[in-house]
Amino acid sequence: QVQLVESGGGLVQAGGSLRLSCAASGRTFSSYAMGWFRQAPGKEREFAAAIRWSGGSTYYADSVKGRFTISRDKAKNTVYLQMNSLKPEDTAVYYCAARRGSYVYEGPTEYNYWGQGTQVTVSS
Repeated sequence: QVQLVESGGGLVQAGGSLRLSCAASGRTFSSYAMGWFRQAPGKEREFAAAIRWSGGSTYYADSVKGRFTISRDKAKNTVYLQMNSLKPEDTAVYYCAARRGSYVYEGPTEYNYWGQGTQVTVSS
């Protein structure tokens, strides 16, 4: 049973930084892709970033490119999302997701497992 547990959300002022963590368990993730998605109130869940577990290739939505960095620690089975230069429009619940297979997709329906989400609020 795959479990994904996010942590690290909170309240931060515009221009500040946060680092989200996603602790993954229940599988060997070498053939998985891991993603971060976010969902603001009244909006659909959207792709933010993803990483191939084995090779480490990274992918970003245009809205976060240059400000967010996704990484993984194989020894800890943890995926991180470092978020810098945060803006009020980054306010959302952030979800960690895992997809069987190493290809990265931006559609949330392509992902098999989801965490419970962590709230990020950026004040202006």
